Amino acid sequence: MSHKVLVIEDEPTLARLLSYNLTQEGYDTTVIDHGATGLQTALQRTFDLIILDIMLPGLNGFEILTRLRQNGVKTPIIILTARNAEEEVVQGLKHGADDYITKPFGVAELLARVSAVLRRTQQDDSVPIETSEKVITVGDLSIYPEKYEVILNGETVPLRPKEFEVLLYLVQRPGMVITRDDLMNVVWGFDYIGGQRTVDVHVSSLRKKLELGQSVQIESIRGVGYKLVMSKKLVTPKG
Repeated sequence: MSHKVLVIEDEPTLARLLSYNLTQEGYDTTVIDHGATGLQTALQRTFDLIILDIMLPGLNGFEILTRLRQNGVKTPIIILTARNAEEEVVQGLKHGADDYITKPFGVAELLARVSAVLRRTQQDDSVPIETSEKVITVGDLSIYPEKYEVILNGETVPLRPKEFEVLLYLVQRPGMVITRDDLMNVVWGFDYIGGQRTVDVHVSSLRKKLELGQSVQIESIRGVGYKLVMSKKLVTPKG
């Protein structure tokens, strides 16, 4: 059965290019040229992948991303961004995108990214980081690997799947320096085409979501990567 791909793109030439090449590659492709209509289609029908432009009439790509994730749609999304638009990439990843393609792009790059994202999605059907623990407790954090759930001070922390996997990998290796390449390979896969900026964005988002905790911190190791450390306040003997 062919994968179903939704393309939300209002520029006619680019939309035809995407539709033609995806169809030629064997994908079942649907093209929508309006933001609000694209959102409605993505909410009402099931797709294996969404390719989403940022600049759209009706609703822009960031609004669509946010509403899809708020409604529990976990379909992987590749955003289309302008050349040198790093801010668009960062915002897209923060809003829940799985990957990005910078315009203009070649057909080979497009198909490679689509294939890589779909492969990662299929691998994510099982827990990507093996653990025999049903709950991992680190300071004021309780992590449930099988449910992709994190509890901080009794409150559920809403994490995207990749944020959870980054946190879990760090938690299982406390005090160890984990390189960006290690995180990229373990969480996103060896065939991931995106840059290390993706890792930095996810770690930054994690820090903000965990900032109310007092026991665990993610430290940056300049030029290398990150490590998870316990707060010194918690290990200082009393009295």
